[in-house]
Amino acid sequence: MRETAPVRGHLPDENPGFVGRRTELERVSAALADHRLVTVTGVGGVGKTRLALRAAHRAADGHPDGAWWTDLSQLDGDRLLVPLVADSVDLADHTPGMATTGLCRRLADARLLLVLDSCEHLAEPCARLVTELLAAAPGLTVLATGRRPLGVPGERVVALDPLPPAGRDALELLRRAAGEDLPAAGPAGEICVRLEGIPLALELAAAQIRLQGAEAVRDQLGTRLDAPPGARFDLLAHTERVWPSRHQTLRAAIGWSHELSTPLERLLWARLSVFRGPFDLASATAVCAGGPLNRATLPGALDGLVRSSVVRPPDAAGGLRMLDTIREYGATWLDRTGEAATVAERHAAHFRDLARRAGTEWHGARQLRWYRTVDAHHTDLRTALHRLLRTDPDAALDLVGSVAFAWSCRGRLHEARDGLEQALLLSGARGSVRARALWALGVTLVLQGEPGPAQEVSERCAREARHAEHVEPSPPEGDPRGDRDRPGDLTLDAAALAGLIALTTGRPMAAYVVVDHVLDAARGGLDSAARLRCRLVRVFALTGLGRLAEARERALRLRARCEELDEHWIRTALEYQLALTGLLEGDPAAAAGHARAMLEGTRGLGASLGVALGLDVLATALAAAGDGERAADVSGTGEAYWRSTGQPRRGLPGLRALREKYADTARETIGGPAYEEIFVRALTGPPQDGLDRALRVPRQA
Repeated sequence: MRETAPVRGHLPDENPGFVGRRTELERVSAALADHRLVTVTGVGGVGKTRLALRAAHRAADGHPDGAWWTDLSQLDGDRLLVPLVADSVDLADHTPGMATTGLCRRLADARLLLVLDSCEHLAEPCARLVTELLAAAPGLTVLATGRRPLGVPGERVVALDPLPPAGRDALELLRRAAGEDLPAAGPAGEICVRLEGIPLALELAAAQIRLQGAEAVRDQLGTRLDAPPGARFDLLAHTERVWPSRHQTLRAAIGWSHELSTPLERLLWARLSVFRGPFDLASATAVCAGGPLNRATLPGALDGLVRSSVVRPPDAAGGLRMLDTIREYGATWLDRTGEAATVAERHAAHFRDLARRAGTEWHGARQLRWYRTVDAHHTDLRTALHRLLRTDPDAALDLVGSVAFAWSCRGRLHEARDGLEQALLLSGARGSVRARALWALGVTLVLQGEPGPAQEVSERCAREARHAEHVEPSPPEGDPRGDRDRPGDLTLDAAALAGLIALTTGRPMAAYVVVDHVLDAARGGLDSAARLRCRLVRVFALTGLGRLAEARERALRLRARCEELDEHWIRTALEYQLALTGLLEGDPAAAAGHARAMLEGTRGLGASLGVALGLDVLATALAAAGDGERAADVSGTGEAYWRSTGQPRRGLPGLRALREKYADTARETIGGPAYEEIFVRALTGPPQDGLDRALRVPRQA
């Protein structure tokens, strides 16, 4: 999983099979030097993504704020276009309102290269977004790829043709993909000419060369490509698309690969087309098994598709995927089999089940595993949610209510809020599923800095919790929920939300009263997620009330329990509270130690807001200890992280006052000009480097 720290750029690793394209690469590089929008166009499979990636790596050093990659192929529509682009530039957008506003603010002063890959199905929304971003960000350059230009004024279009069929680059690509030193004179050269130098077609042929040999592949391609058009790969010849004559060769090559696949491989190919993001064997089995494809036969079919280059080999995280053009072909076959709706329903059900398990096991020894699982399958969870919003809103509410907290923690607040609000509007479900979704929406609104709407949602959450725990059918005898006169976990979570809102609006007594009352009255065990959250709010409330010794004692006990449970989120929050307590008690060294522990935790979880909060308390502790230079450095890094959230600095009221007090002290210690110079250097440098410096403990300590 990629960290969300706003490092200077993020580009995927280059494909080691990149061959040739020297002239085209120079054209793209020259265009990027002179134009703010460059679009690489060409038919599917011609190598637009590879060329753009190579050009972006080459151009990255010329952009002080780096080069950033956005893969748009995972989107079905434009609803989440802006959140996806924001996530790709590490904007963990915590601002309310339109996501475009936060993205424009993030890029306004940036001098970076933004790559938008695979724009063809979103050409008009991409054009509108690019127009707005270029107007808001004078230092922004955009490199796009697609089958047609975006049509934005000032756009420079670089049309990409296939490799010269009789040239050495096409042959070299075939050799590398096949893993053989194939002679130019003979079958290999003929294959390149027959496939017209189209890179994807050559890769498919290379996979068959590894299996059958070059002569057999040449002969089969001759039969295939010499056939009349009606007998060739016409499944993608949709009436709304214009296919260049050369693309007929690619269509034929993909169809030929399809014919060479076994019946089980062809069936799996079609069913795998429902995945929009990377998948693993377990997900493929859950979604695609059925009929002759079962747990015994499916792994072999999947291996066959990998060997034939229909499915890409596992990436570093173990994820498999298909290229868009090949997935489109599989989707067309899936339509023809009449299974499209059935497999899509199975896909949605699988990811709903994954979401429910993630929500159930979020607190405990498997928390980090589930956090990373939800992140890895984000695209398909989102795809499943969009289908369920149309077909089964109650199931959609269950899915999004289970993962929205993880999305919010990851900085995907707009996606979490959008999904929750849609599902709550469309679903008529009552009880625990609705209460959980309202709780998640309330937390999201708090993180977006909207206490008013959060308060209204909090009240709805409390009412729904009461309904679920006192009106819904009674649980089985012996179930701890059977004690219906005492509040359960849903009410505890509603109280924790109300307490969180009170804390962030400067009302620690209200926060303490609401959670302390519910904790005293609640039923159930001591370690439920809801009870732990209430205990956390109570610790913060005690700190806000100045009852520091009691707050510290309760925090240490709760942290010890979280360590036993291997619970990370609450433990990280407790380190923040202990750091704040150390500051209030006049122990900056202890405060700095807890702040660094918090930063280690939030960095590992990829929580930019948590990193920003932790850097604030660390900077305050360093200033209180008289280390003005390090305080200025950490504060500048903190400002960079705050900007990555799209919000001005904020935090609990008690820390804000301390931060302002000790920032003035640090300026006085080293002098205003020196402080500002260090602060600005940290703000404009790579934030990840600044975070690394902040985590180093000085030797004299």
